[in-house]
Amino acid sequence: MQKNEGLRTCASNRKAFHDYFVEERFEAGIELFGTEVKSIRQGTVNLKDSYLIIADGELFAKGVHISPYEKGNIFNRDPLRTRRLLMHKKEILKLRALSERDGYTLIPLSLYFKKGRVKVEVGVCRGKKLYDKRESALKRDLERENRRGIKLSDRD
Repeated sequence: MQKNEGLRTCASNRKAFHDYFVEERFEAGIELFGTEVKSIRQGTVNLKDSYLIIADGELFAKGVHISPYEKGNIFNRDPLRTRRLLMHKKEILKLRALSERDGYTLIPLSLYFKKGRVKVEVGVCRGKKLYDKRESALKRDLERENRRGIKLSDRD
């Protein structure tokens, strides 16, 4: 049985992986309206400048841009509205404790369908410094060169 069975990724936050070290990952549901789900199915979601906050014991996503559904007319909602994430109370308290450490923040890493439901992958992230970003880019380039070298040597 495959681990990713029934999963379909709709959007990922590539900028988060460039700007942050991801320490831990959690899965959360998200409270949406019908036209928003249809828009997500079309892939019109942007997580680029989004972040998560905890207020009154609840987890909220800010800055998640879900474009209005083309055929949604009056039922469309504000594309940048604050959306509530669905997690157990213990998990939210754990996230609060992790995010209150110095230099840590909560970032949505990806949006995907799991068994017909929209889920959000929440990351507890620590910010990268400029030299960390350069080091990550260097590692990525070296890995790419190594893979190219392996491919070229396979042809010979």
